Amino acid sequence: MIHAVLFDLDGTLADTALDLGGALNTLLARHGLPAKSMDEIRTQASHGTAGLLKLGANITPEHPDYTRWHTEYLDEYDGRYAQDTEIFDGVNKLIAELDRRGIKWGIITNKPARFTDKLVPKLGFIIPPVVVVSGDTCSEPKPSVKPMLYACGQIHANPQHTLYVGDAERDIQAGRNAGMKTVLAEWGYIAPEDDTGSWQADFHIRTPLDLLECLDKIQP
Repeated sequence: MIHAVLFDLDGTLADTALDLGGALNTLLARHGLPAKSMDEIRTQASHGTAGLLKLGANITPEHPDYTRWHTEYLDEYDGRYAQDTEIFDGVNKLIAELDRRGIKWGIITNKPARFTDKLVPKLGFIIPPVVVVSGDTCSEPKPSVKPMLYACGQIHANPQHTLYVGDAERDIQAGRNAGMKTVLAEWGYIAPEDDTGSWQADFHIRTPLDLLECLDKIQP
């Protein structure tokens, strides 16, 4: 039986790319660099600040100016983190049905708590998550299993009776290594070159409500 469903946030529950990308393009303009298209941004949005800075300015964590760029980007994003972000269609219907079935739901994201703590209450979830684990809640973010096991501990859920839904390879790795069933959210921020078949998710779904079919297969 599945007792809990835990979700990634960016690209899985919420479409955050417009705000992530808006912050990036504002930063690029300040430095005299060309803007990136939303199609380009969506393929990197799940890779966080590091992925976006590499896309926009070819600045990687090894670059001597990375810390300065990283700080500038986060400060820019802080000014618009909830401006255009919305939850995906079907998410609230899914959450309502999970609640009807007595299944807990929560969030495990690599987004810093600086943003998660402010954003999640503004997203309009019909029922609040029972747990929110941010990228800096534990000593290691996904793909480490630490956030996964921490979340389960907080809600008294056995990982073997938990589903994890995400749109990035690290989501599937973290969930599988923690002993959870894993679900790939195909509507998320997936790049054309991503070989999602090699990620070995237990299920692939095209819309949030498709998750109910997965649950029915596990516990008819």
